Amino acid sequence: MSINIYQIITDRIIEKLDNGVIAWRKAWQGGIPVNYITQKPYQGINILLLPYGGEWLSYKQAQEAGGNVKKGEKSSIIVFYKLMEKSMESGDGDLDKDKEPEKIPLIKYSNVFHISQCENIESKQNPIELNNVNPIESAETALNDYIIRSKVNYKNVVGSREAFYKPSTDTITMPDIKQFDMSEEYYSVAFHECSHSTGHKSRLDRISKDASFGNKEYSKEELVAEISTTFIMNFLNLELPETFDNSIAYINAWPRKLKEDNKIILTAASQAQKATNLILGLQAE
Repeated sequence: MSINIYQIITDRIIEKLDNGVIAWRKAWQGGIPVNYITQKPYQGINILLLPYGGEWLSYKQAQEAGGNVKKGEKSSIIVFYKLMEKSMESGDGDLDKDKEPEKIPLIKYSNVFHISQCENIESKQNPIELNNVNPIESAETALNDYIIRSKVNYKNVVGSREAFYKPSTDTITMPDIKQFDMSEEYYSVAFHECSHSTGHKSRLDRISKDASFGNKEYSKEELVAEISTTFIMNFLNLELPETFDNSIAYINAWPRKLKEDNKIILTAASQAQKATNLILGLQAE
């Protein structure tokens, strides 16, 4: 891919941002996390703490259900509140038996495992409805080649409701391709996460330690990843109006000061070129 093509695509992104775009849409289907025993959905912060949809249970619950957790599997944490009675003391330090004990919430946590991390346990849910979506050979070749060269951990999880890259373990987690309406949308998301992984300290060492969700550094990294995605999809002739518009809508969602300053986008585009070259195995020009 020549630098002229990079520039053409970057100009298209800026033009699209200037014209305004539709809201970003999640391109895949995924279930919500539920407790295996009660089948009740988790709520609040637990939805953010659990990376996959589907059924979750503790180590003890897995054993009581006649199964076990697979060797080497890592648990996830859920939190809950338990009401504890607060001692009511009189002025002289004695307990005041005439007063109703005050109850205060105490936060607790529990380690849980996804049902896919367990053996000999049957799901209580109907199987997730998967679409008739199949891999695209050229995209699979590019994706697998990068995974092999980079040694990044890449896993597809049926029922996952999130796609994300975790720098601490150098792991990309993706929903199954059949959770997407179109193959191209799967690869657009997959290459976005691959682009994040190029920022790992063992590769381009781009991801800032100061990046946290929503701040300027995090927003810059999202710009790099999404612009890199548009480069890759264009290079592989996989870009569709739907995937391009969704990429622009994703960029559009980040702070206005980033998208209104073309210099920041151009800087991100330059970093995206390096990410793209690394993923596709191209020589820098």
